[in-house]
Amino acid sequence: MALIGWAALPILIAFITTYALMPKWIKVAHKAGLVGEDLNKLGRPKVAELGGVVVIAGFLAGTLSYIALNTFLFNQVKYNLYVFASTTTVLIIALIGLIDDILGWKIGLSKIQKPLLTLPAALPMVVVNAGHSTVDIPLLGCVNLGILYPFLIVPIGIVGASNAFNMLAGYNGLEAGMGIIILGALSCAAYVTGSEWVAVIGLVMSASLLAFLKFNWFPAKVFPGNTLTYAVGALMACLAILANIEKLALMLFVPYYLDFLLPLRKGMRVEAYAKVNDDNSLELPYDGIYDVTHLAIYVLKKVKLKVYEQDVVISILMFEVLIVFIALKLFLM
Repeated sequence: MALIGWAALPILIAFITTYALMPKWIKVAHKAGLVGEDLNKLGRPKVAELGGVVVIAGFLAGTLSYIALNTFLFNQVKYNLYVFASTTTVLIIALIGLIDDILGWKIGLSKIQKPLLTLPAALPMVVVNAGHSTVDIPLLGCVNLGILYPFLIVPIGIVGASNAFNMLAGYNGLEAGMGIIILGALSCAAYVTGSEWVAVIGLVMSASLLAFLKFNWFPAKVFPGNTLTYAVGALMACLAILANIEKLALMLFVPYYLDFLLPLRKGMRVEAYAKVNDDNSLELPYDGIYDVTHLAIYVLKKVKLKVYEQDVVISILMFEVLIVFIALKLFLM
């Protein structure tokens, strides 16, 4: 229990690191020309890119301090290997996200290239045989997957979660907000089911995201980039694997299933960005609904005359909170 109390320290370190470094990064990004257009605002103002780099720095600082506490203060190194494996997965996929961000500005990456590039990030979790081969699968119950678990399920989970979390994006505060909510839910479940150390890893990233949200909330001063979305999605998969809560993780990704299915109706690539009016209110960019953000605008238009970017984000976040309550209730029954 003493270690759990001390876990507040790495969580605080993650928050402070990100909060302290982010303003400096924003200045450096503008000077270096690492900026992008905020497409959901009139005039498309320039905003610093690659804020995910600082979030990962905060996460790394918090995680390493947690490992140090385990090693030097409490002499509890039992789970350090798995903490290092998940951290390495996050770092590898963050690097891939950074490459995607940089190359994406110039040439773009196809839907086939992205999952293939994120596949190597699963290797650290595979080589340490992380997780439990017996998993609770919706509709099927408990199934022992044996050797298929580390060599098939773990890579699919990490690649799937990282790419899925990368889809629902592009609005100020959306990615960070969704990350905090989902990681918070996974951390809660991990703690309740006896995997307190897994909960700490999730809360360390949540703290880093919370600090980032201060600068990413409307109007955003910095964007997350794929560096953040890939890393946070991969960490969600790692937490689910390490705490054996894959069933819960699958339930929490409902908005991302919708975001995958909706564009299929159009049969072509669509953008999540909205049409911007002169007063910065938003309109649907297409005649149909092909993204979760489009669905949010459509529903909000039924109850509000004007819909703004923050309205869209808050409505999606509230939808995810509702899913969390339902999923946790079902999971803990």
